[in-house]
Amino acid sequence: MSESMMRQATNISRNQLISVGTSFGKFTKSKKFKLHITALDYLAQYAVYKIWIKPNGEGSFLYGNHVLKAHLGRITDDTPQNKGVVIYSMSDVPLGFGVTAHSTVDTRKLQSTNIVAFNQADVGLYLREQDTLFAS
Repeated sequence: MSESMMRQATNISRNQLISVGTSFGKFTKSKKFKLHITALDYLAQYAVYKIWIKPNGEGSFLYGNHVLKAHLGRITDDTPQNKGVVIYSMSDVPLGFGVTAHSTVDTRKLQSTNIVAFNQADVGLYLREQDTLFAS
């Protein structure tokens, strides 16, 4: 964010200002931090573990469903269970992020209907939750 933009933001009262810059998420009432989809561009740059999904699974994922084995195109080698992953299309476009349900080794043994990664946020949230995404 530029310094001039930051200075302009100081002219708005704190009660009226939602955020300045990129909103990464917000704290819940129980003091836990929940990442928003707006953090995806930054997560994608530094992601250690990645999953690529086939074109036939992109629509399902963007509607908020989990990644199934049938939709899995590629997965980073040695991805452990319960680790954060960024989900990409086969053309390397980041679509969202989630948590792995199984390790890479276990994923190879799964049936096609089993869940590989749990969806935490996807770019479809911009449309599904546009009214509440930035509400406090």
